Parts: sequence; structure tokens; C-alpha cells
Amino acid sequence: MIAYTYILRCSDGTLYTGWTTDLDRRVKEHNSEDCGAKYTKTRRPVKLVYYERFEEDDEKEAKRSAMKREWFIKNKLTKKQKEVLIAGGSK
Repeated sequence: MIAYTYILRCSDGTLYTGWTTDLDRRVKEHNSEDCGAKYTKTRRPVKLVYYERFEEDDEKEAKRSAMKREWFIKNKLTKKQKEVLIAGGSK
């Protein structure tokens, strides 16, 4: 099982962090009229600028790892620290 933590850059320059099990689908959803997060709905288009991949034998463990990382990025990193993470590239 694979899960991802990702960061999107919104059209207004803000950053959005989330997690998913299907990265391509989720980015498309954020840019669609029907789906996506409340935050990104008014900030389209969004662009994927960073992601981390979590591959585990157990589906729940992969999701848990991605959610923990999402929480850390959202709650512990400043925008400047997120920009440094983005500049370093995807893992």
C-alpha cells in the first residue's frame, strides 16, 4: 500500500498540505469544480510542488504515516521552512 503527503502551491502563492493514496487523482480533484478542499476551491489552479511517498505492507500503516507527516508539516513548519522543504525536492 502506498500513501502520499503532498504540498500544493495555490494561485495566490499560499501552500496547502494534504495526504492521499492516489496523488494524480487528488491533484486533479483540487483543480476540478466538483471536488477538492474548501481551502483550494477559491485558489485554483493549484500546482503540486512537493510530495513524500510512504510504502508499507499494511494499508493502515501507510495512511497513518502520511497523516502524521501531514500534521507535522501543517502544524510545526513555518511557510519559510516549507519553502526550504520544497526547494529540496520530493522524497
